[in-house]
Amino acid sequence: MFECVVNVCEGRRLDVLDELGLAAGPALRDRHSDAAHNRSVFTLIEHRTELRRYVRSFIVASMKLLDLRDHEGVHPCFGIVDVVPFVALDARKAEEAATLRNETASWVADTFGVPVFLYGRLRDGSKRSLPEVRRHAFRSLMPDMGPMKPSAERGASAVGARPILVAWNLWVRGIDLAEGRIIAKALRRPEVRALAFQLPDMVQISFNLIDPMNVRPSMVYDKVAGLLDGDLIDHAELVGLIPEAVLRAEDPKRWKQLGLAQSATIESRLA
Repeated sequence: MFECVVNVCEGRRLDVLDELGLAAGPALRDRHSDAAHNRSVFTLIEHRTELRRYVRSFIVASMKLLDLRDHEGVHPCFGIVDVVPFVALDARKAEEAATLRNETASWVADTFGVPVFLYGRLRDGSKRSLPEVRRHAFRSLMPDMGPMKPSAERGASAVGARPILVAWNLWVRGIDLAEGRIIAKALRRPEVRALAFQLPDMVQISFNLIDPMNVRPSMVYDKVAGLLDGDLIDHAELVGLIPEAVLRAEDPKRWKQLGLAQSATIESRLA
């Protein structure tokens, strides 16, 4: 089985999001939307051939229904179909995930005339991260496929192949964005990516846990709590799904505090 966690720049129009979900078919296992970010994360999981078909159906619908010129939100938006990572749920099939990435990237560039940047392990053996793409795209880094400039309507896409990670947010009261950025920087390391966003009534510190078995949500939560002056963490939020092994490594008494649940595991959605 393979996972594709597609990030699109739309998180407010529920009718549009419902239509995108229908385009993903039975491969759709989870949808997470955020109105302030104006962004949604659709988790598709299927066998390789079926996943390729449903990912393409989803992207076709996204390109038809969304327009970058209408977008506004606190999260940086690279393109309508912003990020398309493929994940082998069995790590021994990582090369097949890379093949899915390469096929999809070529198809997106050819079908929609969208600049596409690859990330993960590249054909020459080097590795490129998604933050590197965001930081250098159209400056020191040019697209791997498609035109050299993004379109106003569709932008560009980053298509990757990566291991399983956990996307997870903390919502913090009583601090400003500058303080949130200091905390995010203090937590940042190779196993943890962190950004801070100013939302209407709180600061959100957004994490990608790259090695979630060794740097678990509880560890990050406790580190952030230790940096705050008082009990200012309002709540935690899982974005997408979590491997059951990561959940089981946490104390069940803390699952609610950490925004985790058995129903949000990859395994439960495949049962």
